[in-house]
Amino acid sequence: MCFFFLFTGIIKGAGTENVVFAVSAPPPDSLYAYSAVLYDGEAGRVLYEKNGYEVLPMASTTKIMTLLVVLEHTNPEDIVTVSQNAAKQPDVQLNMSTGEQYYVKDLCYSLMLESHNDTAVALAEHVGGSVEGFAELMNTKAKALGLYSAHFVTPNGLDADGHGITAADLAKLAAYAVKQEEFRKITTTQSHSFTELTKGRSFTVNNKDAFLSMMEGAIGVKTGFTGKAGYCFVGAVEREDRLLISVVLASGWPPHKTYKWSDTKTLMNYGVDAFHKMPLVNNLDSLPKPPKLPVADGQKSTVSLCFSADAVKQLAEQTLLRTGDEKITYEIELSKNMLQAPVATGETVGELVVKIDGECVQKIPVQTAETVAPVDYMFYLQKILNLFFSGKSVTVLQQLLS
Repeated sequence: MCFFFLFTGIIKGAGTENVVFAVSAPPPDSLYAYSAVLYDGEAGRVLYEKNGYEVLPMASTTKIMTLLVVLEHTNPEDIVTVSQNAAKQPDVQLNMSTGEQYYVKDLCYSLMLESHNDTAVALAEHVGGSVEGFAELMNTKAKALGLYSAHFVTPNGLDADGHGITAADLAKLAAYAVKQEEFRKITTTQSHSFTELTKGRSFTVNNKDAFLSMMEGAIGVKTGFTGKAGYCFVGAVEREDRLLISVVLASGWPPHKTYKWSDTKTLMNYGVDAFHKMPLVNNLDSLPKPPKLPVADGQKSTVSLCFSADAVKQLAEQTLLRTGDEKITYEIELSKNMLQAPVATGETVGELVVKIDGECVQKIPVQTAETVAPVDYMFYLQKILNLFFSGKSVTVLQQLLS
């Protein structure tokens, strides 16, 4: 049973003497995209969303997961033999032929820089044995990363029943991906040349991510388009004090190919201008005081509670990207409504949940602050003596009995 205590201590603009607030950067009021998210890639927090929790097709932004799974499950020097199924994939293509062979490392650049669909299938069949086998690996990875809305059917993102994700989970995936060294190296490369191994055909693939030159600190990540998904883009900007991820899905259809760039810059500029690193909690005295918890069969009827000292210290040092206008609330959630004696000091009995605008951003363990021994013979004898004797006589009799 969960015992709930709700506190609404609100900190608004706490610590403003050390913070410069940007008052000229309101949330985006208009985006072309049907679904969009701005995400704090370090803290794992959604800073802005528009239909960000609706499952939608994602087109070639799928290839973010494709590359992660390939890098995780195969060697860059492995040789991929192209199947007939891979060679017949629709545009955009590397224009492989059945039976040709390529190094995995080269195909990774083909996959991400020019988004070749035949390359995606060739890699998927090499790693997973089949497209279906590779999709299982993709979905397993999605679960491991906590992407519970995601379901992958194809490695290239071509429209397929059931293939989709939310913008929020896609942002979470991208935040993980750009922290992987090899992934980042591939997706930020401007061009890559390589040779097919049996016929010697030469290729040069060039990065089609125009966002890399649009903003300071841009580090990718992936474009996409299908008739069902519309224009899509996952972007990332890294500055000294932040990692911002943007996702736009269904950001127009032909001929509006540039809408996704406009939307992305709007989101990123909002993230840069409106958010600043601030303490999560400026004043620890604002934290609620934990209630006492009843104790059954104990020498005390209640036990005092406190917060984990180490966790409180970390909370005091924690900073987050904030605008300064957020509503910060605290909720103490106890896992039990009564403890059974004996009770030891330091037992975890619940948690303090810190929320920003209703979203959980931190949890602090609630622990017992004292011991409570169980009732015994001497405890009951003490009670009886207290009924018949006053202070000094009781002490003398206790000494005689001990």
